[in-house]
Amino acid sequence: MNPLVTPEWLSTRLQDPNTIILDATLPPVGVTPPIDTRARYLANHIPGALFFDIEDLSDHSTPLPHMLPTAEAFSRSMSTLGVADTATIVIYEQESVFSAPRAWWMLRTMGAENVHILDGGLRAWTEAGLPTESGPAHRAPASFHAKLNHEAVKNLAQLKVKLSTNQKQILDARSAARFNGTAPEPRPNLSSGHMPGATSIPFTELVEDGRLKPTDKLRELFAAKKIDLHQPITTTCGSGVTAAVIALGLELAGAKEVSLYDGSWAEYAQQPDAIIEKD
Repeated sequence: MNPLVTPEWLSTRLQDPNTIILDATLPPVGVTPPIDTRARYLANHIPGALFFDIEDLSDHSTPLPHMLPTAEAFSRSMSTLGVADTATIVIYEQESVFSAPRAWWMLRTMGAENVHILDGGLRAWTEAGLPTESGPAHRAPASFHAKLNHEAVKNLAQLKVKLSTNQKQILDARSAARFNGTAPEPRPNLSSGHMPGATSIPFTELVEDGRLKPTDKLRELFAAKKIDLHQPITTTCGSGVTAAVIALGLELAGAKEVSLYDGSWAEYAQQPDAIIEKD
């Protein structure tokens, strides 16, 4: 199943009660003052779209950012929002590619099977001349029974096991400068650099003209980085958000076994025994 759908495909399903549209836009990192993406959603969104607040829907029992909540908590949140696990779910963001793949990954990892991303996001929708609306949207409470796919997510202990093997295939979505240790981390008191044996694939390298590159270009990119799509791959980044961009790109490219290290650099780099390489 191709996770990407076109504006035209979605436009024919706007009146379908089983189609749920989610705006999953997080504020871009490092922009001052911060962009209020919820306010932007309220001002202009695809008709009927709900706001999927990744920050609010993450686990707040941990100081780590954007961690998956428990299946029980996610079930309650989705049910209250009006998202059924049996629905056709279409996710978009307001600009380019950044956070919508994280929402896609969260929903898929929690058991929703029919989850898509609008290729090109809100910009492609409006450029196609399709309608938008303002104000909040609401749906009646629904039934979402989350079932965590443990194979899709790695914790710190599992990552350390992976780091001890020769077939690591850990793909880091942070910028090359942060990976190399030549630029600071945006979070205080964290060293930049990278895990031993990790491969730098800045998530922006997967993006072209505000959308993911075509499948053939994604395959070329992974091949150039010497990534074996038939072997296990784990993606990581700063806080688990843009790691999902790589996970989505890998799925489009035909990768067979992909997991995401949810704690990512925010967790790894603060470990007293963490080996941090700079080059």
